[in-house]
Amino acid sequence: MTESTTAAPAVDQAFLDELDEVSARLETAPASKVIEWAVERFGQSLLLACSFQDIVLVDLAIAVEPKIEVVFLDTEAHFPETLAFVEEVRQRYDLNLTVTHPGPEADAWPCGTDQCCKLRKVAPLRQALGGRQAWMTALKRVDAVTRTAAPVVSYDEGFGAVKINPIVTWTDEDIDSYLADHGLPVHPLISKGYLSIGCAPTTRPVAEGEDPRAGRWAGTGKVECGLHG
Repeated sequence: MTESTTAAPAVDQAFLDELDEVSARLETAPASKVIEWAVERFGQSLLLACSFQDIVLVDLAIAVEPKIEVVFLDTEAHFPETLAFVEEVRQRYDLNLTVTHPGPEADAWPCGTDQCCKLRKVAPLRQALGGRQAWMTALKRVDAVTRTAAPVVSYDEGFGAVKINPIVTWTDEDIDSYLADHGLPVHPLISKGYLSIGCAPTTRPVAEGEDPRAGRWAGTGKVECGLHG
């Protein structure tokens, strides 16, 4: 990857207008073109935050920039199958992988408690983004009602960085087709009914016809962990 010479952007109206223009221009572009723009614009100041259910985005990103930094947020509450899948994908692509861990302050807040996601996901990602200008995610509009208006590119005030969603317009059918067409491995829990996979204590399989995210934080009313709102 070429070293980025772009200074940390000032968050003024001109910069925000630039991002709006880019987002509108890339709305109908292939995901690969969105990634190419991000790599060209931000260089080594770009990272990919990945849950590893998101292998499609990894495959797309590695095709553009093989050495892009991929960040996995290890909450220390993941399913063993998830950790094994991370290693499988790391080896498959020879990933430039960074695995984050929560700090000791998270010990008092086990998975499912009020401050868990903030301390085990949000804070580690914020630290990983320290000094970076941008991050890519596999967020899709179809994932949840809270994401239906998500742009391709925007400024994420919560993390102080540009947020890029290359597959934001994709449907679940698009994902399935890409997985099949490219012969990609699939998270082993998918076949067991876990269609949206988070931490083990707060994720359950979903019944046929249920919303894929119904198994996340079931019965709590919670729909987001804080990474995306």
